[in-house]
Amino acid sequence: MRTVVLATGIAVLLADGPALAADDQPVPPQNAKKLSDIIAKVEHRNDFRYVKEVGWDSDGYTVTYYTTDKAKVQITYDPITGESK
Repeated sequence: MRTVVLATGIAVLLADGPALAADDQPVPPQNAKKLSDIIAKVEHRNDFRYVKEVGWDSDGYTVTYYTTDKAKVQITYDPITGESK
């Protein structure tokens, strides 16, 4: 009986929390936009020069890029809508 209660408790915690990768890092939801779509949005900005870094956390995709005048820009995108926050 104890095993069933423990297994049920773990299942409830996993269902309510964010999805985690094998290394316990949050992963994008199943219905998230493809990362390539997000990067394409950044690349089409008028001031775009190059992408420096892309990250993921519970807030969404965070893209750090540099502009043609060498300014550093960091934008967070909603994973579902693909819109900047």
